[in-house]
Amino acid sequence: MAFSLQLIRIKYTIMKMNKMIIATAMVISVASYSQKDELKTLKKIYAKDMPSASDVTEYKAALTKLEPLASEEGDKVYYNFYKTNLPGLEVAALGAAPSPAQLQKIFSPKIIAEMVNGSVATLEYEKKTGKKVYTDDINETFATMKPILTNVAIQLGDMQKYSEASSVLYSIYQMDKKDADKLYFAANYAINGNNYDDGLKYYMELKDIKYTGEGTLYYAINKLNKKEENFPTKELRSQMITAGTHEKPRDEKVPSKVSEIYKNIALILVNKGRNEEAIQAYTDVRKLNPDDVNLILDQANLYYKLNNTDMYSKLVSEALLKQPNNAELVYNLGVINSDAGKPDEAEKYYRKAIEIDANYFNAYLALAELKMRGDKKYVDEINKLGTSDKELKRYEVLKTERNKNLTSIIPLLEKAVELDPTNQPAKTTLLSVYNALEMTDKYKALKSKI
Repeated sequence: MAFSLQLIRIKYTIMKMNKMIIATAMVISVASYSQKDELKTLKKIYAKDMPSASDVTEYKAALTKLEPLASEEGDKVYYNFYKTNLPGLEVAALGAAPSPAQLQKIFSPKIIAEMVNGSVATLEYEKKTGKKVYTDDINETFATMKPILTNVAIQLGDMQKYSEASSVLYSIYQMDKKDADKLYFAANYAINGNNYDDGLKYYMELKDIKYTGEGTLYYAINKLNKKEENFPTKELRSQMITAGTHEKPRDEKVPSKVSEIYKNIALILVNKGRNEEAIQAYTDVRKLNPDDVNLILDQANLYYKLNNTDMYSKLVSEALLKQPNNAELVYNLGVINSDAGKPDEAEKYYRKAIEIDANYFNAYLALAELKMRGDKKYVDEINKLGTSDKELKRYEVLKTERNKNLTSIIPLLEKAVELDPTNQPAKTTLLSVYNALEMTDKYKALKSKI
């Protein structure tokens, strides 16, 4: 009897489980049919060239119903595709000629990015599955939208809405990864808009794809408006010249942007306090361009910002080996030695800079300032002297030495004022020297010009 009861319980349990399985299957089946219905509705409305306002309402309702049902990868991809293309449907429902205000209200850089990302995800899914449902439509849309969005980005840039322009340019790049120039300009606009996170992201992507930006620009003059125009290819320009619409072709080489990209990466990393990564960025690019003096100097400036004057001096010296007559480099070594408390070394570099460039204003002013520091020790000792015979004799010695030092400063400051008559520090310092040496006439003459 106990055994029979056990069998009954087992049968009852199995029957209960079967009912649950059947019920679950029915729910899944209903959801699946519902899901397919919503997808059909979305596909039908999406295909319309001129959808109505009621179509848009039905489209939104279908999206709402589909969202909790889309569990499979494909359903999720197409749900996202239809959702991100809702703004496009809304624009189409406005009629043949929506106003700029209407377009601006619906399309923002954020919405554009969402639409592009949704479409790109759909392209990737259809490529993976081999089933082209919207691939051709998306590619055709991208081809149409690229020049339009490029103009939008230019307009945003002209309005100094740099972050928005950057976002649109990045969306264009997402449409066509072969057009890496758009990614480069997106990075530049991001930096102009102080959006350093996106700027770093875009520059790092440029680095990863080994973008150089090198190329050739093809110009010719339009005979009608007499303006020089740029052509995307040499062949197209040749066709226009053959057709007689353009003349005077000119080519312009576009240099590599690799150094600029690495430098900007390093500067952003420094700004974020990621100094070791910044140093590595320069190390990497210098391996590619070991003889690029500008890169050496950029790396040197990074070390200067990090207060590593030893590495700064080492790199500047390295640059000097390649450009021994670069007055600015020599002058910078003078500044470093001056800041390090090595006045004799600093004076040597300042004078060397003047030898290289007799009109190097900064070197004259820096050398004069260096010598003015020496004046302080004379003044301090003179102020401590008393009136004894010994102290009066010491005073005369100090006065003579001080006047000699001040006299040596005059030609430096006079040359500085000659080179830059508007520089107030140079004129003010020169006035104080004239006054200390009791050069009344020169003092009055210069004073009258201030």
